[in-house]
Amino acid sequence: MRGPGVPSMVRIRDDGVFDAPIEKVWKYVNDNQNHQHESFQITKVLEQKGNAMTIEARVANPSGGKDMEKYIMTMNPPKGFTLEYLSGAMKGSKQTHTYTSMGNRTRVDVDGEFVGKGMDDNTIRKNVLAYYAMVFNEDNANLKKYK
Repeated sequence: MRGPGVPSMVRIRDDGVFDAPIEKVWKYVNDNQNHQHESFQITKVLEQKGNAMTIEARVANPSGGKDMEKYIMTMNPPKGFTLEYLSGAMKGSKQTHTYTSMGNRTRVDVDGEFVGKGMDDNTIRKNVLAYYAMVFNEDNANLKKYK
């Protein structure tokens, strides 16, 4: 049991299969112009060191507005990437996306540990899984049109 004021860390795993080969998925993931989401838009790269970049993003919040948050995104092609939350309601959270080639399709496994300021474990889990589903559906639809 955690004490008062100590945030809960919730482990969440999810997976899906993109209808695109891994090469196309990686090209799309690295194309900031075309790899956009309704709830998460990278606005600028603040720093780049090797395969890690500190980014600023406009992120949807539960009240329907947008917040500016900072992340470290570490690219590990062709296996995946890690996203660490440096600010915002989920500061301290970290997630890893791992890609596995399946011929003309690509499996993605997402594994993360999340904290959410002012949220209980079930709310964190529900929100993260809903976000993953939305982003996966956006990516899968965009990959079908992506050249």
